[in-house]
Amino acid sequence: MEAVQTWRRLNGAAISRPIEEEIRSAMVREKEMGHELKVCIGTDSQVKGKEIEFATVIVFLRKGKGGFIYINHETLSQKMSIKERMLLEVAKSIDIAYSLCGIFTQYGIDLEVHADINTNPHFKSNVALKEAMGYILGMGFAFKAKPHAFASSSCANKVVQ
Repeated sequence: MEAVQTWRRLNGAAISRPIEEEIRSAMVREKEMGHELKVCIGTDSQVKGKEIEFATVIVFLRKGKGGFIYINHETLSQKMSIKERMLLEVAKSIDIAYSLCGIFTQYGIDLEVHADINTNPHFKSNVALKEAMGYILGMGFAFKAKPHAFASSSCANKVVQ
């Protein structure tokens, strides 16, 4: 059974309708305002005792004019290895990217999927780099890893700290 996602804005305001409807509405609004957009989707997680907190973010960048963000926060009570956790982060990002990519294509918006995985082999998260890159690129999305993966390593990270 698939879990219901609960999205909110950065200011904490809950999104009461499906995220696809919210994003489509935002695209119409942004297009009417003449903004050129780029979207980055990323997930980060943090182990807290016996639980793992995950935050997935959809970051909209307005060229030269700031941006806005949507956040989904969830907690799992499940033990997993660092590799499993990194790949679950990527799977959560891909899941939302896949559900929204038709809207972004319709509005001609570039989409990147960001992985909170370090490209330096001296870091633990690096064990999942090859699989994560293959997964994201194999699904047809542009891939970014640390230090260029700000959606996951900066934006989503702030939610789970």
